[in-house]
Formats: sequence, C-alpha cells, structure tokens
Amino acid sequence: MIRIILGAIAEGAIKLFSGTGRPGESFTGREYFQHYGFTSSPLPGAEGILVNKGNHIVLIATDDRRYRIALEGGEVAIYTDEGDHVHLKRGRVAEIVTETLVIKAGTKVRIETPQVEATGEIVDRVDSDGRSMEQMRTTYDAHTHKQVQPGTGNSGVPNQGM
Repeated sequence: MIRIILGAIAEGAIKLFSGTGRPGESFTGREYFQHYGFTSSPLPGAEGILVNKGNHIVLIATDDRRYRIALEGGEVAIYTDEGDHVHLKRGRVAEIVTETLVIKAGTKVRIETPQVEATGEIVDRVDSDGRSMEQMRTTYDAHTHKQVQPGTGNSGVPNQGM
C-alpha cells in the first residue's frame, strides 16, 4: 500500500486518477475504485491510499483534511470543499448545510412528523403565481365578502382571492 497525493480524476465508466507517491514515483491513468452507491471527485492535493500489486494498481481510499469537518465519536458526514455537508450528529439529529437544497420527487414528498417549523417564509406555486404564507394571512385577515347575509345566512365568496 502506498500513500499518494492526487493530481487529477478522470470521470468515466471507470474513474481514473493521476498522482504522486514516494519521491520519484508517479501514477497516471490508474483505476479509482469506489464503494457502491457513493462517488466523489477529490480535488488535486487530496490524499489517497492505493494498493500496488505488480502491475495492478488501484486507488481504494481518499481523504482531504483541508475540508473535512470535525465530528464527535459515532458521527458520520459527507462534505465538500465549499462547506456543504450532510452531518448525522449525536442525539439523532441530521443536519444539512448548503445554499440551496433541491428535492426532486416524481410523485410527492411526505413528511411524517408531529410538527414542521420554518424560520423564514413558506411559498407555494413558486413557478407560477407563488405567494408566501404571510401574504395569504394578510389577505385572509383583511378580506371582505359580497352579498353579506345577516344571522346564520351564507355570504357570497370573498372579494379577494387567496
């Protein structure tokens, strides 16, 4: 096994890497083996461990301490050089840190929890006539009706749409 410094990763059906190992030792166009379901493209300067058995050379692990986030014992995270991360923390807390989180679901998104909280606005139909929950509350609080009936009679529809 050899510790290397990565130079570049070439994407393809089989990922290939280049890098340098011990003094005077370099590797080009060799396989970067990854775990099923996980893939990454480390930046130049990341470290790796490769297995060298004769002419069969395979990179089996990579790390980049320049961007790694601190974890407590038992925690797990994935991270990028830009500071984005998914962190499974102690106390059964899952934290996602990023600028924009996009969830693509072909049928629906279901949240099973007794409470959903938001520290900012919630907006629906953002690609058409989107309104925030605050805008809807303001409209509801100030709305009036046509054909108002006294007592328990039914009034007409509101003059303002939600």
